[in-house]
Amino acid sequence: MKINFYTLLASVLLLFSCAKQEVKAPRTVEDFNANWKFSKEVQMEATNPTFDDRSWQVVQLPHDWTILSGYQKEGTAASTGFTTGGIGWYRKSFTIPKTDKEKNIWIEFDGIYNNTTVWINGHKLGFRPNGYVSFSYNLSDYLRFGEKNVIAVKVDHTNYVDSRWYTGSGIYRDVRLVKTSKTHIPQWGVKITTPYVTNNEAIVQIATKVAGSSKTITMDINIINSENQVVAKLKDLLFDTKSQFVQKIKISNPKLWGIANPNLYAAEILVKENGVLVDKVTESFGIRSIEFTADKGFLLNGKSVKIKGVNLHHDAGAVGAAATKATWEYRIKKLKSIGVNAIRMAHNPHSPLLMEVCDEQGMLVMNEFFDEWHHAKDKNKTCLGCDVAKEGDKGYSKVFLDWAERDLKSLIRRDYNHPSVIMWSIGNEIEWTFPYYSKAYDEINPNAIPYISVPEFDAEKIKPVFDKISGGIDSLALVAKQLSKWVKEEDTTRPVTCGSVRPSISMATGYGDAVDVMGFNYRPHNYDIAHKTYPNKPIIGSENWVAYSEWKAVADREFVAGIFMWTGFAYIGEAGPWPRKGLNISLFDFAGFKNPRGHFFECLWKPTPKVYMVTTPASESEFSYTNKEGWKFNMQYTAPPVWNKLRLWEWYKVNEYWDYKTQEPIVVQAYTNCEEAELFLNGKSLGKQQLSSVVDTDHILKWLVPYTKGELKVVGYNNGKIVDEYMLATTGKVSKIKLSVDKTTLLANAYDVAHVSIQLYDADGNAIRNKEQEVRFEVEGNAELVAVDNGWEMNVAPHNTNKVITHKGRALAIVKSTKEKGRVTICAKVGAITSAPIILNIN
Repeated sequence: MKINFYTLLASVLLLFSCAKQEVKAPRTVEDFNANWKFSKEVQMEATNPTFDDRSWQVVQLPHDWTILSGYQKEGTAASTGFTTGGIGWYRKSFTIPKTDKEKNIWIEFDGIYNNTTVWINGHKLGFRPNGYVSFSYNLSDYLRFGEKNVIAVKVDHTNYVDSRWYTGSGIYRDVRLVKTSKTHIPQWGVKITTPYVTNNEAIVQIATKVAGSSKTITMDINIINSENQVVAKLKDLLFDTKSQFVQKIKISNPKLWGIANPNLYAAEILVKENGVLVDKVTESFGIRSIEFTADKGFLLNGKSVKIKGVNLHHDAGAVGAAATKATWEYRIKKLKSIGVNAIRMAHNPHSPLLMEVCDEQGMLVMNEFFDEWHHAKDKNKTCLGCDVAKEGDKGYSKVFLDWAERDLKSLIRRDYNHPSVIMWSIGNEIEWTFPYYSKAYDEINPNAIPYISVPEFDAEKIKPVFDKISGGIDSLALVAKQLSKWVKEEDTTRPVTCGSVRPSISMATGYGDAVDVMGFNYRPHNYDIAHKTYPNKPIIGSENWVAYSEWKAVADREFVAGIFMWTGFAYIGEAGPWPRKGLNISLFDFAGFKNPRGHFFECLWKPTPKVYMVTTPASESEFSYTNKEGWKFNMQYTAPPVWNKLRLWEWYKVNEYWDYKTQEPIVVQAYTNCEEAELFLNGKSLGKQQLSSVVDTDHILKWLVPYTKGELKVVGYNNGKIVDEYMLATTGKVSKIKLSVDKTTLLANAYDVAHVSIQLYDADGNAIRNKEQEVRFEVEGNAELVAVDNGWEMNVAPHNTNKVITHKGRALAIVKSTKEKGRVTICAKVGAITSAPIILNIN
């Protein structure tokens, strides 16, 4: 057969063109965080692309104007951390080349707080009231190619009392500009599941949507492991454009995703139109199986795992809501270091960057949607039960019925492929917003309602009473069932749960029937009777006090899947009175310093031998002694009533130093997981105690010691051998400053951060925890000092400065890289004392 030369040439050129397109990906994702203009002045003219914004402040996202504005006593609320809101405007100018005219172009926002309206070149793209959800807008029809384009964003956080905790304000998460071919995979258009998992073989199911074409579409799929090796692939799969494309791929000898080994894979999906590559998307995922059972708790990859979880709010201390991925890596590593293996995202969608970190570090996630539904909670007070809010305190509840489905499904689609996500929670303590239930059936004092004299979970007897109260129509159950239905429309691979503060009410009314796993908020005394009454309903502690009794109630019951303690890190808001800006009722404080209760739970949750020690004057201790002269000491602690708020939220009153009046009686407490612990004062033994003597009470060893200046040391033993020790010493004046840093190499990307902490020491090298000083940080080189903190809940000084008063002799500086490579030198000064420098390499 004779081949025409031009036909051959055309074929060669076509092959070259296809090859060239495969090398240069047709999809581009641009970082859109730089060079935004910001103003808090009210000016609607800012939507006009010709508006003069030269006087506006230039900012890089993420940007939280609330934390940068600082704390103030007047004109603010304790619930939101004594911080302000207001209206803010953002504008960004950019150019799209004419060569992109045939492309599909959209902008993605990971989160803006809140009530956000977006314009492009004066055209209104849309409005989004929720301050936590991720969303996008298509820009293609309104762009001016080869000319200047202007995007304007109005953020209306005028109602600064719209939450029960700190929210932040502004574009506090990342923004991206995405360019694709007209035929493309839409945002969140890939869903990956692992319906069959064993150690020898796994099935990966990939469901893909393609938009923008009616032509013949084919698809290639490559599965890539963490070593960047293709372990499975499919080629030239014919795509039916009338529906999403579902394909199953077999993986031999898979590396499973788990807590200890969070192995990740990537699915590379290539879309071809008439044989030409038009889009490529890469999605990270993990191969794992999950199951919640009513009798064995939670199973991960077929093995029983007790969930040791914490709740987290979305603020990150001194940087507010504007946290980068490095900030979340720092915090999750801290939690992992003491045995935490799960996070409940309280009580709203969190950052996609945090979700990535949970995948990468093996942290299980309860992903939660709402703190309130159509009935609002009272936000401007701290309360055990939050009744219906005043009109001025209403937030998302005002638009819940209109936006709940869209917002809920947006979160599921966004986070669907994260292996860390093991359940979806549809709400937190929603029962509080139905006051007729709280008044009719109060677990605080059940005898106050004499006609309800039945066991808490006797639904057959309780339900008629509730039906009478609610008139037979209960929107609590109706809304719960609708929310659960919407979840199942998007995802049937994970269970639905909730944080129920009135589980007896929830189960009797039908709210509990809407969820697959019943979450119990502060109700460990209900576990047994609930399990007996509803033997087929899986149970988890969804919110719990950071107390030994709470953990013991879970650890002793195989059928309880685990616990989520309140909280992992201290958070801003829900506090007061001034200047108490937030709550340090957590394992780590605002700056990331480990609290005493963090040390305590490390002893419970980590097998590595550990002892830690704290002290308290006997006159201030919750433990009491009976004979002052003879030092006879009643070591028993009698818990106050279950609703004694201060004791249950707060930890025991303890100090982390040894410095008192001579002969003052001091209660020395040791936290340990060792078999025995022995206390020494200036080398003299004050007695050895066995841990087994306190495992049924409070898990704390105690000695009553008349204070004597010197060295106090506790030693831990296993099998009679020393395995750990910890020392406190009477300290002198501040003589040294020691710096430490979580990492010494940063990426030159203007996002990576290092956390530089200081500790004050005396001349003998003893850490000082009770003498505070002002410390100044100095940074030289291509890095920016973005915030300082001391971890104290009473610290209302500005964070965006270079100085701070220490707390417990400690302070923190957060240093962020620029896009310039080089060396950075950091030192700290206290008066005339200067620390040795810390050197960072920016690569």
